[in-house]
Amino acid sequence: MASLKEVKSRINSINGTLKITSAMKMVASAKLHKAQEAIENMLPYEQKLHGILRNFLASGVSVQTPFSINRQVKKVAIVAFASNSSLCGGYNANVIRHLTALIDDYSAKVGKDNILIYPVGKKISEAVKKMGMEVAGDYQHMSGKPNYQDASDLASDLMAKFLKGEIQKVDLLYNHFKSTSSQILTHETYLPVDVNSQVTGDDNAELKEHASDYIIEPSPEVIMSSLVPKVLRMKIYTVLLDAAASEHAARTMAMQIATDNANDLIQELTLVYNKSRQQAITNELLDIVGGTMA
Repeated sequence: MASLKEVKSRINSINGTLKITSAMKMVASAKLHKAQEAIENMLPYEQKLHGILRNFLASGVSVQTPFSINRQVKKVAIVAFASNSSLCGGYNANVIRHLTALIDDYSAKVGKDNILIYPVGKKISEAVKKMGMEVAGDYQHMSGKPNYQDASDLASDLMAKFLKGEIQKVDLLYNHFKSTSSQILTHETYLPVDVNSQVTGDDNAELKEHASDYIIEPSPEVIMSSLVPKVLRMKIYTVLLDAAASEHAARTMAMQIATDNANDLIQELTLVYNKSRQQAITNELLDIVGGTMA
């Protein structure tokens, strides 16, 4: 059994760790509150923007956009969102594991050299470099401080390469914030845009009634050429906010679990310390009594 001094030293050490994890939990919780507020404020705008696109497509116009052209996939880009720091549970590990599986899948189809990775976050960037994959650029700052301009620049780069035919498909890989205790790993196709999926059969019947009186100026083509890029830019920004909220939620839960474990361990060690101290006192008393009787 460990000595009283060793047990006391362990208790003090764990108390120090407890203070750190408790403080980190409060910081992560405050950041989560801001990130959750940001994504909740953004979602109505994005939903309304998608609603405009759905109403426009339901109005019966026949219009094409270059962002919806399906080409033979020879080169694919993957935008993966993770964090710049650790101590957030399995948040980064889940993204890296799914990205590895996705790369293996595309490698069998187009070859490893034809996969371009856009890593948003330091952890995913380091993992991609270890895999020996081609990295499109440094986007670590976007994970730490999400802003629309950076997201718009990234979306513009992806759209430009897609229009030039340099890449034929773009995928998004990120954690979707559902609640503080639940983040859903999400894999979506960003480009090409499937305009037909914007309006299903049931939606089409419901929306046509409202869309029948639309007067489109100057032309459907001009509206579509302006609306689709806006939707695509807003999608990147929304995913960025979504991933940030998921990161802070995962870190809050991880620090809460670490704090609870530290409390449990302190209770166990305190019990061991008290038992050892009681045993030591009993032994001293027995020695005194034995000496007195002798």
